[in-house]
Amino acid sequence: MRDGRRVYVGRTLVEDVTTHPAFARAAQTISHLYDVKADPAHHGVMSYLEDGERHSSYFMRARTRDDLARRSEAHRRIADLSHGLLGRSPDYVASFVTGMAVSPEVFGDRADHVTAYWRHLRDNDLYAAHAIVAPQAARDPAFYERANLPIPTLRVVGEDDNGVIVHGMKMLATGAVLANEIWIGNILPLAPENEAESITTAVPCNAPGVSLWSRKPLATTAASEFDGPLSWRYDETDAMVLFDHVHVPWERVFVHNDVPLSRELYFRTPAHAYGNHQSNVRFQSKLQLLVGVASRVAQSTGADKVPAVREKLGRLASQEALLAGLIDGQLWGAEEWGDTYVTYNRRSMYAAMNWCVEEYSAIVDVLRELCGGGSLQFPADWSVLADEELSAVFKEFWHTPQLDAVARMKLHRLAWDLVGSEFAGRHQQYEKFYAGAGFIVRGHNFREAPWARFHGIVDDLLDSYTHPTDPTGSPS
Repeated sequence: MRDGRRVYVGRTLVEDVTTHPAFARAAQTISHLYDVKADPAHHGVMSYLEDGERHSSYFMRARTRDDLARRSEAHRRIADLSHGLLGRSPDYVASFVTGMAVSPEVFGDRADHVTAYWRHLRDNDLYAAHAIVAPQAARDPAFYERANLPIPTLRVVGEDDNGVIVHGMKMLATGAVLANEIWIGNILPLAPENEAESITTAVPCNAPGVSLWSRKPLATTAASEFDGPLSWRYDETDAMVLFDHVHVPWERVFVHNDVPLSRELYFRTPAHAYGNHQSNVRFQSKLQLLVGVASRVAQSTGADKVPAVREKLGRLASQEALLAGLIDGQLWGAEEWGDTYVTYNRRSMYAAMNWCVEEYSAIVDVLRELCGGGSLQFPADWSVLADEELSAVFKEFWHTPQLDAVARMKLHRLAWDLVGSEFAGRHQQYEKFYAGAGFIVRGHNFREAPWARFHGIVDDLLDSYTHPTDPTGSPS
């Protein structure tokens, strides 16, 4: 889109992401998502009425468990459109901002800024990405002090009557190449002296001075949709966001010079619960794809008749059901939030998040094992099928009793995009770290655990008996 945004792929400045081969098909996927969402046939789930207008359901501030269920089903339908492969689809960051709008008072005298921004996203049905982590290069400030160099992370470098000036870099803006806005903040703790880095704001992707530096695009690694069906259309991209003395108006400043609040805002509001419920639902959609592909691969060789293989498939099915139960638990165990609103059960949400982070690699390995060497035995690409003589040979020798050669190749190309391609590798990394390192996810679980209740169980049991006074062990 020629809207003034600056997107770099290597040294190439991309003028229009909707036509560039690295991004065009992902842009079409997002466009299709919006078309489905806007279809009147889906209004009952995908939208709701507020302030006299219809809005996307993920902007709904839930007042009842039914509202939460409606939001959840909207997430599910959006996730199913990409089989859970768009981790930062438009409903993700929107859910964070909606959670903040449930408790804008947390932001003090900037509460109205947060509510106004939520309405801006809602009323214009905008797609927001986020970058809320400092670049890895910035995590040793002493080095920069010794070298007399500026720390590369984003910070406020100036103010005027109209706003603040920010300069530096943030990571990792997944989806920002395709989005309208970028939310900027801090999900990791800051040192008390880093007030200038505590800025929390939101800027348009085409704001003057903002540039997006994309990682290697993966859509271009697929020779065709047949050869890389997932890479072909679902590479949402990840980008570093660089701010070159960007001016941000005061109405877009939500936190400033407040180190604790810059992180706590995600937990003192339902933001983290709303946003990461979407992550849980999205992961389930991907897991269903993985389980289905694993079963089809086993069927393609007749291995599904082997008891040991059935045991593996049964375990995969049980894992999908386990995650479904954790997601349902977030609804049935919904928590009241103040006097008006409700949110998803945070303990169930964080437990599901931790399970997803820990189990994804093992689940993919099961599919990898079921594929065996089969995925490596096919011709280089689909072009063999365009040659009459080679195609005849291929169809004669690559079939199995269970599946013809072309269908087998198509299935294994899909499986490879889940276990072996660069796209698969990116997703393996993504699922391990989309919520931060594992210890951070487990820290959320520690924070939300009802330790007083757990300790009370132990203490009550200990108090229910005493040591014997008789050396033989008889009760006193």
